[in-house]
Amino acid sequence: MKCVFLSDGVVSFPSDVPPPVPAKDEALIKVHRSGICGTDIEMACGYKDDFRGCLGHEFVGTVVGLGEDSDPSSHEWLDKRVVGEINIPCDACATCQQGGVLRRNHCPQRKCLGILNKSGAHAEYLCLPVQNLFKVPAAITDPTAVFVEPLAAACRILEVAILKEGDRVAILGDGKLGLLTAEVLGRYPNVTVTLIGKHPAKMQLVQHLVHTTVASDVADVTDAFDVVVDATGSSEGSTSACKLTRPLGTVILKTTCASSSSFPASLLVVKELNVIGSRCGPFQAAIDFLLKHKLSMDKYINAEIPAVRMSAAWEQAQIPGSLKVQIVFDATESTEPKVDSGVLA
Repeated sequence: MKCVFLSDGVVSFPSDVPPPVPAKDEALIKVHRSGICGTDIEMACGYKDDFRGCLGHEFVGTVVGLGEDSDPSSHEWLDKRVVGEINIPCDACATCQQGGVLRRNHCPQRKCLGILNKSGAHAEYLCLPVQNLFKVPAAITDPTAVFVEPLAAACRILEVAILKEGDRVAILGDGKLGLLTAEVLGRYPNVTVTLIGKHPAKMQLVQHLVHTTVASDVADVTDAFDVVVDATGSSEGSTSACKLTRPLGTVILKTTCASSSSFPASLLVVKELNVIGSRCGPFQAAIDFLLKHKLSMDKYINAEIPAVRMSAAWEQAQIPGSLKVQIVFDATESTEPKVDSGVLA
């Protein structure tokens, strides 16, 4: 099968990788589309330097098979269009026994699709446990369904119940996750949200929901916000977030990157800031969010590129300022970028 393969820090685009074989209670999924994420790029830069396999964790596909001896109830998933949570807990450890978010996100023995000990979604086929799957309603198109995983990461901020009435909230970074976070927080009642970025044209995509400002205009601003979300994808983002947060305020860190970070410990102590790491979120909440607001994510897609040109998709995704690049496995034609080149400026 065709895939984006990482081994010893080198990304390749083979077409002869054997498809995965589903284990008991796993589904074999034929991938329709996958989305190239910033984490994928960081993986190639050494974020998880011992990973070997197919990259990718944002996808939509159809269940075409089940593992041998799978529970009979699993058969209801056959032929269903699905997305899937990326963390695979062991279900045996003390953390898993506590259930909830601890099991979902923090099993110490977990595998993680395309990131940790589990080959990923930039491939014609992938395997995931049936318990990780969510059916995609007919009202959600394939291009939009690929966004369920990153949108769930944005919904995680609401899941931890940090925001209070009257809060001044800033989102640092107008990349893919920053824009999706603006989609979610911009609809939260009775808070004021400001997106701070470097690309005015990209920020226009959410200006109907949030205030927007160019990062250089707030370079000297301090203590202006109750809650600041770092979605910069940069190792320097945490320092900027702490500067912008008022004393006793809250910093939410969404950035993961391979480069080393000079964490602003003194700022945290002096300003007595609350710091919350935030990663994977609730898939059902993301699906419900898309349905409730009748959202299409097409405006966030920079390019849809068929799998036969997978290397071109990878190159496109690495262009600074690029929005989402999707690899299309169920089509042979290329689609021109959907977003004006000005949005990438």
